[in-house]
Amino acid sequence: MSESDIRAERLKKLELLKAARMEAYPAKSNQTATIVDFLANFDSLEKKETSTTLAGRVMSVRGQGGIMFADIFDGTGRVQAVLQADAGADIELFEKTADTGDFAEFSGTAFKTKRGQQSLKVSGWNMLAKSLLPIPTEHFGIKDEELRLRERDIDILLTPELRAMFERRSKFWQAIREFYLARGFLEVETPVLETTPGGADARPFITHHNALDIDVYLRISAGELWQKRLLIAGFPKTFEIGRIFRNEGQSREHLQDYTQLESYEAFSSLEKGGPFVKDLFRHITKEVYGKYTFEIHGHTVDFAEEWAVVDFCQAIKEKFGIDALTCSEEEAIQAVRDARIDPPAGGGENLNKPRAIDHLWKSVRKTISGPAFLVGVPVYLEPLAKRYSENLQTVERLQVIIAGSEVGKGYSELNDPQDQRARFEEQQKLRDAGDDEAQRLDADYIRAMEYGMPPAFGFGVSERLFAFLENKPAHETQLFPLLRPRSE
Repeated sequence: MSESDIRAERLKKLELLKAARMEAYPAKSNQTATIVDFLANFDSLEKKETSTTLAGRVMSVRGQGGIMFADIFDGTGRVQAVLQADAGADIELFEKTADTGDFAEFSGTAFKTKRGQQSLKVSGWNMLAKSLLPIPTEHFGIKDEELRLRERDIDILLTPELRAMFERRSKFWQAIREFYLARGFLEVETPVLETTPGGADARPFITHHNALDIDVYLRISAGELWQKRLLIAGFPKTFEIGRIFRNEGQSREHLQDYTQLESYEAFSSLEKGGPFVKDLFRHITKEVYGKYTFEIHGHTVDFAEEWAVVDFCQAIKEKFGIDALTCSEEEAIQAVRDARIDPPAGGGENLNKPRAIDHLWKSVRKTISGPAFLVGVPVYLEPLAKRYSENLQTVERLQVIIAGSEVGKGYSELNDPQDQRARFEEQQKLRDAGDDEAQRLDADYIRAMEYGMPPAFGFGVSERLFAFLENKPAHETQLFPLLRPRSE
């Protein structure tokens, strides 16, 4: 039968329920126990012949005549409900109106079948929500990849492994939150709508604020500049776990709408931050997965081993023969061309020295399994980090390298307002030359810095880390990834 034919048949069953004076979509359920609790207390319930009402989705229906079986699932567990003609349940109505996919409740007592299967012997039942569309059989599931993402709810229902992954995702963020709270950090919420997007090199989404009649931006970082203003306000340790938005390309690793952690600690620095980040990653992997070693995109990564340290300029010089600090813009662009590196779509026409050097680094990065820390990054690639006192052309920044990609970044925060203004002005020149990912000058932030900002270490990592630990494309690890509207 076609889907439309099945829907028509189920609409007829609604009329049968109405004729039998049974609501198809009642406002409440009489559930007295979850399935997991019912099974945990099964022996006691069976011995006492205690009446229990279970509710859940009907996952399968079989049998006919004097006995029928329904497997029900409520999100905590699964159990078999047995309806017999002589047990008091309206088995005839159930046989005529119930389908796989319906939500229903069953009242009865615990008993074991002849084969020893723990079951509920049904004395009465009620419909809770009549399904009109058929769900695929659990054996076959949803095979079409796009449909799996588009009808995520049904794919999760039918795929225990997928359900387990999203339970791990929840535990992933819980582990991070617990790590920070245990170390005295204050969890904060900063604005999602900004008049000046800051804290990252990224193209923002723009929208209009009707009440104020101004254009605003969806944030591109989890409140980096706002959290540093909280350091100025006197909060010594803050963190935020929140959604950020970047109007950029989509790939196996990149999304436009995703969750990010950012944290800031006053009176700390890169020197203290490295061990802190290693502890964080080891805490996550141990708490969520119970292990430290992972296979990720063809790389073996052991978070328990000593982390390597990679110098940015040295790595580029060894592979491409140019000095990232002293080379000219023309030399940097020529090195990209000589290496036959294709910039991302839209990144070739306005290629400048920072973008060219970044492309060279990304070519090197692919060969590094990690875990490793990237250090020694030029100032022109990091407008918000403090300079090394030993080398003013580089910044005190570390980047976590895992499986050939960057998964987390931290640095000693720049707290010199004059240096910060000069770097923002350099970024503005890049924007004027056509680089729409360069950062904007935030005058309010500069003014706040001029009141005095303590030295600090900041760190950020996104849900990309979770996708890497799962060894899956980033969009597959989101509950409901963004898709084009369904074509009619």
